[in-house]
Amino acid sequence: MNQRGSFPILALYLFFIIFKQGYGENSDQWVCTTNDYCIIDEAANIGDVKRFESQHDCRLSCGKYGAIWPMPTGDCVLGHERIHFDPWKVRFNIMANSSWTRQFLRETNRIFVSNIIKECLRNCTVEKSKEILVRVAVNSTSLTLDWETDESYKLNIRTTGTATFVDIKAETVYGARHAYETLSNVITGSTANGLLMVSSARIHDSPIYPHRGMLLDTARNFIPLRQIRNTIDAMASSKLNIFHWHVVDTHSFPLEITRIPEMQRFGAYSPTNVYTRSETINMIKYARLRGIRILIEIDGPSHAGNGWQWGPMAGMGNLVVCANQKPWRSYCVQPPCGQLNPINDNMYSVMKEIYEDIAEVGAPEETIHMGGDEVFIPCWNATEEITQKMLATGFDLSIQSFYKLWSMFHSKNLESWDEVNQRQFPYIKEPKPVIIWSSHITDPEIIGNHLPKERFIIQTWVVSNSSLNRMLLDLGYRIIKSTKNAWYLDHGFWGRTMYYNWATVYNSKMEMHPNVLGGEVCMWSEYVDEFGVESRIWPRAGAAAERLWSNPKSSSYQAQYRFYRYRQRLISRGIRPDAIIPKWCILNENHCM
Repeated sequence: MNQRGSFPILALYLFFIIFKQGYGENSDQWVCTTNDYCIIDEAANIGDVKRFESQHDCRLSCGKYGAIWPMPTGDCVLGHERIHFDPWKVRFNIMANSSWTRQFLRETNRIFVSNIIKECLRNCTVEKSKEILVRVAVNSTSLTLDWETDESYKLNIRTTGTATFVDIKAETVYGARHAYETLSNVITGSTANGLLMVSSARIHDSPIYPHRGMLLDTARNFIPLRQIRNTIDAMASSKLNIFHWHVVDTHSFPLEITRIPEMQRFGAYSPTNVYTRSETINMIKYARLRGIRILIEIDGPSHAGNGWQWGPMAGMGNLVVCANQKPWRSYCVQPPCGQLNPINDNMYSVMKEIYEDIAEVGAPEETIHMGGDEVFIPCWNATEEITQKMLATGFDLSIQSFYKLWSMFHSKNLESWDEVNQRQFPYIKEPKPVIIWSSHITDPEIIGNHLPKERFIIQTWVVSNSSLNRMLLDLGYRIIKSTKNAWYLDHGFWGRTMYYNWATVYNSKMEMHPNVLGGEVCMWSEYVDEFGVESRIWPRAGAAAERLWSNPKSSSYQAQYRFYRYRQRLISRGIRPDAIIPKWCILNENHCM
């Protein structure tokens, strides 16, 4: 056979294969099937079925929810026609009743335009662009973001011969922010220049749960601010609203406490591995503009060591006991060891100063996470100054006495937190509840003796078939769920733990109960650092985001193609999510399941 003559045939064959797999997407060959699959139409010139220029174009309106993530909870009607536009031709009209809400919305507009520009496949410029007029109306003048905040919104899109009108209505700026996020989900890049948007839509939406969180541990391994901001950006794109910052642990104390510089001086891995006060303030502002609260956790009495060991040098006694003790299995659950000293009044004074700093940098309505898990009683029992004080004050050394000592630790710190807030925010009359982890003293049989339900919210980290959540709810406690056999994203990389793929994360059910505030996925950092943290978290945390926003009755199977598109949006916004399926399966829907 003449090899030279066979080359054109081979080239033509390769072109056909590549074209079929979605790279030659400029011939309007994609169609949405009756089963809501976006596929290449083999008979592109036959029939009057609506055709689209790309798979992403098709996905904008294929299926009830198109490419929207998370799934809306109310009305959702998407048109099949498209508007071709230049993002610089988007105009905004803000209807708000205060200068601070108007400023917030102007920043939201800026973030929105920045996000959609990243969808442009080539040049964003469109010479004959349709003008997009966005009108946003917000009723409330408040910037408060807590569990009572109304995050609902209404989004309507209509198109006339001269322009496309986008109408956003929300009670608060946070609902409006979510509407902008949804608006970005009905936009994609055109294979020519510019962007495509659905020409009509009606969406009414609000979250099921007010606490939709992600925990990031930056104490085991220091995570630079750039990765934290990327995490916040990805959370915003997922409508998650709580960044639970596990910033300190026995391993390190990288948070600057201006009142007590010894904490980071003795606790940080290095002078460069510190989150300064100004950086913390700026990060809280950065998150708030994206509809996210930053919830700081100062863990105790366990998970505290490095950063606390300077007490004797300052004449304050042992603020922490069992610090860095060996063999570690005799003193703690995980090395390095350390547990705060509950009989040292100076420790409580230091903790109060930490609370003063945290209250100052945070929003007035924000609360604190007090940790409270994995207290290792043998550590306290092996510390002579603790056991002698217990015996001298009427305690014995039974497990019940140590539980009482443990609960006294939380009670004293709660009193300090209340005093700090009363002084800094006297106009907030009702004391804020605080959050602690589930532990031995949250056992339903004894919790009522130690932790009043009016003041303590319990974050549970039990397996999905545990009865703890239901029993705490029956007792009247509010809970936040972190189901550890689905939402612990560090699992699968150490010990006998298992990796949970996005479908497992998605399918982890949530109770419908007024005292279930919501849930959090958790990224503990013993086995991850700045170089792998994004792919370890994303896109799996996004699967939990839809569970917490919508709590859908359907499974991950019905959500998969929206989820694949969601992951692509994360990539366009500079996030580095892990792969979840071969690209061929994404381009050839319904061929891999």
